Amino acid sequence: MIDTPADSLSELKETIKQQHPTLSKRLQQVAEFVLDAPREVAFGTVAVLSKDAGVHPSTWVRFANAFGFSGFSEMQKLFQQSLMEESPSYQDRIRMARDAYGEDKNEHSPYQLLNRFSHANAMALEHLGETTQAADLDRAIKILSNAQAAHIVGVRRAFVVASYFAYALRHIDRKAYLVDGVGGMYKEQASSLDMDDVLIAVSFHPYATETQDVAKSAAEKGVPLIVITDNQVSPLASIASVCFVVKEAEIDSFRSLSSSLCLAQALSIGLAYELENQNA
Repeated sequence: MIDTPADSLSELKETIKQQHPTLSKRLQQVAEFVLDAPREVAFGTVAVLSKDAGVHPSTWVRFANAFGFSGFSEMQKLFQQSLMEESPSYQDRIRMARDAYGEDKNEHSPYQLLNRFSHANAMALEHLGETTQAADLDRAIKILSNAQAAHIVGVRRAFVVASYFAYALRHIDRKAYLVDGVGGMYKEQASSLDMDDVLIAVSFHPYATETQDVAKSAAEKGVPLIVITDNQVSPLASIASVCFVVKEAEIDSFRSLSSSLCLAQALSIGLAYELENQNA
């Protein structure tokens, strides 16, 4: 439990990430919701937030107390103060796009779906550019340029991003190996990782155990780990050398991969330019 509450939202977020492993299961649910939807926390009621986060209303009070606040209202003021100073959030822009282009849930014509996906993806890509830190990109490029070989892991939906990453790295003459677990041999493939290599792990909720196992094995061996995920408290975030949190567009529960693929492309091409400069 934290005795003194944070003075800013950024400080609170950092404290939540640090304390996340020590929280109870229910408090972890609230922590993940808080980090993922700060604007909803700023302006939502306890009743609505409890329903959205899937917890009892008293859990929000316990969460606030755990981080040094006297109650939920005091914590909420921190969110309100911070977010009122910012530009419209990603979620706000998505809502504005829905208002502008419509979102008739009974209308699923190909043209309507294309319209909705294209505008949602445009918002997600804009958000990616605004929230990704230059220092993180530079650090990832440095790790990739120093690595003897890159190993990339991602299963199910994340496999698309992982396989593209391997493809792109090979096309700039880098050694790249896709950890695809053929025959269930994830452990055997991960055993070939060396400290001079790098592991790129792509994982989205509910965070595949296969990817977690490979990433943890690499981290234990001291292998640099670049993570692409969808939440700051993803199981991989705490062990990453560099962690990119990507918010994808979502329409009717169908999530896109445009932002993750864009990030993979930017890192691959950025590496190509870095290697060219080194050889100049």
